[in-house]
Amino acid sequence: MLLQIHALYQKILDKIHVLDGIPPLLFRLILAPIMIIAGFNKLNLANEDISFPSTLLPDSNVVAWFGNSEWGLGLPFPDLLAFLAGWSEFLGGWLILIGLFTRIAAIPLMFTMFIAATTVHWHNGWFAIAPTNPDTSAAQVFEWLNIPGAQESLDNSLEVGERLDRIKGIVSEHGFPDYLYEKGSIAVLNNGIEFAAIYFAMLLSLIFSGGGRFVSVDFWLKRKLVNKGN
Repeated sequence: MLLQIHALYQKILDKIHVLDGIPPLLFRLILAPIMIIAGFNKLNLANEDISFPSTLLPDSNVVAWFGNSEWGLGLPFPDLLAFLAGWSEFLGGWLILIGLFTRIAAIPLMFTMFIAATTVHWHNGWFAIAPTNPDTSAAQVFEWLNIPGAQESLDNSLEVGERLDRIKGIVSEHGFPDYLYEKGSIAVLNNGIEFAAIYFAMLLSLIFSGGGRFVSVDFWLKRKLVNKGN
């Protein structure tokens, strides 16, 4: 009986194997626009007040943020690092979008996500948006497992919820709630490592999977080279 179940399971896997390019395609479609616009905003590409080739350089405000230790990242060689970060994201995002040199493009993007997580977001904890209800917070699971820091996160959710209720009360009494909530409810930005970590994991997955069967330029280039070699 077990052998029959295993044989059926393997048969199903063989049938759906042709669709294994869909997950990396979805990852690419999620990641590419985020990386492209992040890189674009670090560079002078849209600055009409300067001429080529200065448009290829990083924005001076970004360089200042990279280098300033008081209100920025305090990184060495801010001009160089801002230039590398901007072009890694902008060019790498386009490569990932079309699935060209996917594995290679993912490497510097992983590095930028790691730097972002450890220098910009690390001290804010995990959550990008602060949970307001400890009962529905993912930290509850870690509290069940007695993971250090989980209870502090749950306590923080209570405090965030209290502050958010006060904000909503002020808006309800003195503001324009219909207008302000028209596009969605308000939230407290925690600015933790959540998004950077998720993007890092998605990029890591692309290194192992590549751009995906049938849905990437890499696949068709490889097929062409193999056929040419035969």
